[in-house]
Amino acid sequence: MAEEKAVSLAKEKVELSEVEDFHIYHGTETVSVLEGKNKKGENIIVWIPEKSKKVIWDKRKNGISKEDAVQRLLEEKSPKKIISVKLGMENSIPLWEIYYRSENNLINYYYVDFKTGEWLKKIENL
Repeated sequence: MAEEKAVSLAKEKVELSEVEDFHIYHGTETVSVLEGKNKKGENIIVWIPEKSKKVIWDKRKNGISKEDAVQRLLEEKSPKKIISVKLGMENSIPLWEIYYRSENNLINYYYVDFKTGEWLKKIENL
């Protein structure tokens, strides 16, 4: 149901012609994230915070890739195992969330700005 509402809202605000992926990001707020294509066939990403319902979108090429986000983590940390890498949003900033386990098997989260590739925050050793 959440996906249908998000797709409907996105289509009102953005030229979203095809949805390829949908997930819900749970951070400081809950955000629906859609990945798809616009009418020109360009890959786009749409973020819709649950509270404000404000549709924020960008072309995928305007941000860093999943691989670049992981590379940013690897420059600073040595994860034992990367569990997931997904798009999210905190404080209206689109980001990549990297969830990984460190050598001592503790849980860690590393957040990278989608647009700039800059490190935003980390939560370590849970």
